[in-house]
Amino acid sequence: MDRQYVGIDFHRRRSVIVRKNAAGEKLGSVRVVNDPLAIAAVMADAGPEPEVVIEATYGWYWIVDWLQAQGASVHLANPSGLNWGTRRVKNDERDAIDLIDMLRLGRLPEAWIAPPATRELRELVRYRAKLVALRSGLKAQVHAVMAKEGVLPQRDDMFGPGGQRLLDEMVLGDAYTIRVESLRDLIEVYDREVAMLERNIHHRLRDDRGYRAIQKINGIGPTMAAILVAEIGDVTRFRSAAALCSWAGLTPRHRESDTTVHRGQLTKQGSRLVRWAVIEGTVRYHGGGKLAADWRQIAERRGKHKATVAIARKVLTLVYYGLRDGEIRCLAKAA
Repeated sequence: MDRQYVGIDFHRRRSVIVRKNAAGEKLGSVRVVNDPLAIAAVMADAGPEPEVVIEATYGWYWIVDWLQAQGASVHLANPSGLNWGTRRVKNDERDAIDLIDMLRLGRLPEAWIAPPATRELRELVRYRAKLVALRSGLKAQVHAVMAKEGVLPQRDDMFGPGGQRLLDEMVLGDAYTIRVESLRDLIEVYDREVAMLERNIHHRLRDDRGYRAIQKINGIGPTMAAILVAEIGDVTRFRSAAALCSWAGLTPRHRESDTTVHRGQLTKQGSRLVRWAVIEGTVRYHGGGKLAADWRQIAERRGKHKATVAIARKVLTLVYYGLRDGEIRCLAKAA
């Protein structure tokens, strides 16, 4: 029996499963509830070791793990590479058929299926980032209340030890005092949860050579290093440091036709956290050493923003070799 191709248009509650043979002939199409037994009944008709393609949509982890455990060769489609917006007809079955055809013809924008351990690390790293963003919003609310009462912040950080004393002594109206006290209590809870996550993340990565190595780069501390390790995953899946920079969205958009070539703004496609981590580290330290000197030269010619992006690419290049080799041999020369 020839190997079959299976396209799954996966949703939260139900999915459409389409089967085709290698010649592209449709063998079946069915809508099922997202239950392993129901899916197993449909997948049984696909024979042994089918080629399965599924889009990386909401909640895909469990279905991909289950399909792999059943012996299927699973391909994960990158949603950002699927150009379905111009079709006259878009429905679940057409989506599944198109996924199969792209896989058969070698045109599938395939995403990497991170192993469970990497996905768990990403869960913690991304959750920490969400908590920090929410905590920043709470702090902004405190400043907003102060502004309503005409109270100017006396410190850059009103939530450090010195700033907390100033907040304790601050005289506000009754309603404003209640709100600020509530916000400060919430911030304290967020501080505790963020600290717990950081301890857990560091514990998981304490024996990772790449995690330790990339912290030698100026601007890359434990938090940034954890983000880079979790989001990049297996760095050997990138053929070069340039490929990693492109994946992170730190390279210019390229448009070429005949003799005309346009290089535009950054693509900003890929992991936002990776892009944020290297940019954030570069803004403060400019890579240190030779990279800092390079930043100053570029900034004089093209401005600080372009200089920061250029050095961020060099920093991510160092990260590539640090994760790949477990050390950064070129740090003394390049940084």
